[in-house]
Order: sequence, then C-alpha cells, then structure tokens
Amino acid sequence: MAALEGERSLTKILVSRSIRGNMQPLLNLAKERGCPLQFVPREKLDELAKGLNHQGILAETAAWKYYDLDELLADLDVNDNPILLLLAGVEDPHNLGALLRSGECAGVDGVILPKRRSAQLTETVARVSMGAIESVPVCRVGNLAQTVDTLKTKGFWIAAADMGGQNYWQVKWDFPVVLILGSEGSGVPRLLKEKSDYIVSIPTRGRVNSLNVSVAGAVLIYEILRQRIAPDGLSDN
Repeated sequence: MAALEGERSLTKILVSRSIRGNMQPLLNLAKERGCPLQFVPREKLDELAKGLNHQGILAETAAWKYYDLDELLADLDVNDNPILLLLAGVEDPHNLGALLRSGECAGVDGVILPKRRSAQLTETVARVSMGAIESVPVCRVGNLAQTVDTLKTKGFWIAAADMGGQNYWQVKWDFPVVLILGSEGSGVPRLLKEKSDYIVSIPTRGRVNSLNVSVAGAVLIYEILRQRIAPDGLSDN
C-alpha cells in the first residue's frame, strides 16, 4: 500500500488468489494510479519474493527516485524549521531502512546520502523502512562537505552526533537543522565536525559507550520533535 500511495511509478501489482480481507481499498488505489492488478497463485509470489514476507501482495516498481539537492530544497521553507538527516558513511542497509522509518514517523523532511561508501536504496532498505522509503525524499550528493556549506548558506544549522559533545537535550532545537550521523566504526568525519555548529552526544551509563547509529538517530530526532511539540516539557495529561 505504501508503494501505491507514494510517487514512484508502478508497472504491475500481483495479488495472491488466496488472500483474505477487504481488497476494495487496494482496488481503488490501483485504479486511481492506473496500475494493472493481476491475481496469481501464492506460489508465484513466494518465488518472486525470494524468502521475503510479501503478505500476499507484490508490486513491480520502477527504481527508487533520488532527488538532487536543489530539488530537495525547493520543497522546503527554512521558516518551518525543517529537519534533514545527512548520513556520512552509514553502510548497513538495515540501519538506513530503520533511519528512514524513524525519520518518517518523526516528520523528517529529507535524507542526504553520499554517492560512495554508503548504503543506497535497495529492497532490503525498503523492507526495513516499512514503506517510509516511499515518502521520505532521499538525496544523493557527490561531496558531503560542499553540501554542508550549501545548506549553511540556505539557513540551516548543522549538528553532528559524535562523542565528546554537549548532551543532546541541552540544545534548543528551534531552528532548521541538518543532523549528521556517521559510520559506526569511525563516526562523523573530522571535516564535517569542523563545519558543524553543534556537536551533540548521547550519554551512556553502561560498559558499551555507543548506540547503534539507527537507534542514536531515532533518539536525536525524537528529542527535536519532543521540544517542538512541548517546548516547556511534557505534561502528565
């Protein structure tokens, strides 16, 4: 359903003949998108899905759309304090999918990836994102440092998540922000940290001194959301 509701073009929808439940919403969406619907044996879907849980429906889609930076920024107004994620070296597709999912839930306006040394949009990312891949714009750029410079000229403030920074809740997140998350091995690259306005950290109490990057990203994104929803703190109601 997420693929149908998104903007990516679909070539065909395959539905198991044995599927149960109300099919009318799916039929209506397929008709609205002008996408042919074909009922096939469940074994056919099993073969095409190659072990993935298809739940009785598969969509044949065009490749996922990547935005360029100008295209991404054209839809944003810095006065609305947008949130962008810039991922510097997140190579695990499961982490990328999880970040897309958390970001979509929290209202992130876009994700920026480097063209090299990064996970890209794949079936694994799509599955882990639970449909968020269809609604969160993903931009690919050639040079992250130049991209950060451009974003600063557009009015964004840059916050890099790395060890040794200030506690993340001490920042008042009332500005258009680019949140930089680095690789789990080496963190945010030095040049990007030097270009950042804030270095923020998540304190830990255990023997392990860092979180998985997708978990850390979710914590930071939701602190931004929490402050914007309830800037004076959450009530008991």
